[in-house]
Amino acid sequence: MEIRRAGEKDLEGVHRLLGQVLAVHAEGRPDLFRAGTRKYTDEELLGIFADDALPVFVAVEGDEVLGHAFCELNDFRRSNNMQPILSLYVDDICVDDGHRHQGVASALYRHVIAYARELGCHNVTLNVWECNPGARAFYDAMGMSVQKTCLEQVL
Repeated sequence: MEIRRAGEKDLEGVHRLLGQVLAVHAEGRPDLFRAGTRKYTDEELLGIFADDALPVFVAVEGDEVLGHAFCELNDFRRSNNMQPILSLYVDDICVDDGHRHQGVASALYRHVIAYARELGCHNVTLNVWECNPGARAFYDAMGMSVQKTCLEQVL
């Protein structure tokens, strides 16, 4: 398995994985997520793939995309109220249904951590939906801890 930056040849595989993520979220929170839709167009994905502030990593075997990690570099070095740090936000980690529990997510996570260290980031952050307890358990096992809590009141 190789982990590298995503490129145009990964579009189909990344769309497939994004669809799997959407299905989990739409099942858990149908009031927020619309099943059967796409998060990004091909053009949007290609723009993200090319943006160094939005690195996307893919775990591949040959031409098959086994998993991805969408990230966002947050630069607080010119902030008025935050410490002057770089932070890497993980927007999404997904492993294909057929390749789960084989170390793909752990390898992607370790790659993201190594990338953040190379950039001199202070931390890596992410959000996890409460309707996805498997993801929460994975991030807990990776050593992540709660930084803040997002609350809601559905009206």
